[in-house]
Amino acid sequence: MSDVRARIGVIGGSGLYELDQLEVVAEVCPDTPYGRPSDAIVVGRVNGYSLAFLPRHGRGHRLLPSEVPARANIAALKSLGVDRVVAFSAVGSLKEELPPLDFVIPSQMIDRTRSRPSSFFGEGVVGHVPFADPFSGVLSDILYDTARAEGLRVHRDETLVCMEGPAFSTRAESHLYRALGAGLINMSALPEAKLAREAEMSYGLVCMVTDYDCWRETDEDVDIQMVLLNLNRNAANAKRLLAAAIEKVAAFEESPAIAEAARHAIITARDRLSETALERMRFLYPGYFDGPAG
Repeated sequence: MSDVRARIGVIGGSGLYELDQLEVVAEVCPDTPYGRPSDAIVVGRVNGYSLAFLPRHGRGHRLLPSEVPARANIAALKSLGVDRVVAFSAVGSLKEELPPLDFVIPSQMIDRTRSRPSSFFGEGVVGHVPFADPFSGVLSDILYDTARAEGLRVHRDETLVCMEGPAFSTRAESHLYRALGAGLINMSALPEAKLAREAEMSYGLVCMVTDYDCWRETDEDVDIQMVLLNLNRNAANAKRLLAAAIEKVAAFEESPAIAEAARHAIITARDRLSETALERMRFLYPGYFDGPAG
């Protein structure tokens, strides 16, 4: 475990590779049982509060959504003491009333990924955490209320579809997701949110709308240049939101349903855990596996 500590983690998505208001204390790249994170984690202070910032795709955007080492990212943040994560992500809109450049704080997710390691469990350890509500309600309220107070155009209680990528949706897929009632689509919120829950972290997602996907046939179909243009336009607002929210993000207390999500979720008998599996679990849950087996 690193000597550098922070309670708040910030994960920057496409277009958000650094926080220029961050007073840097250190850069660390923790080695975890799941490998190394996407890039060095920058630990510093914003408005006097310590946080750890990680660019999801690496500086220079080197990693496809399917290549992001999400397990290593979450495990590395956990090793620094992070127990609450504010994540930013570019999204496409599936609803007319969610236009580009608006912010959305989602409340639900639909998983359409298929080739990503999505759990800390497995390989000799069986665990099942609750995930009915994938985002921290308290943290989401803070982010939404702060965005409104800052005068940003913001929406809430939408469902996000996370697809595999890297190609954007077909038109048929886009209409299907709309028929399911989803409002947003992206490629990177999962398995990140699931892993945060397994790691007992509060997780809130700030979605920055960049386009209308391809369902809205009166518009140009989405392409990456459109996405990056709108992300760059909104980067300053994302940073302003974080700075305004950080005091409340640092202060709130999470419910045991999230803060202790794994306490009773692991059902493998302790004496059946291999040394390798036990090391992994101790890395993630140091208080749960101390003392003799029993």
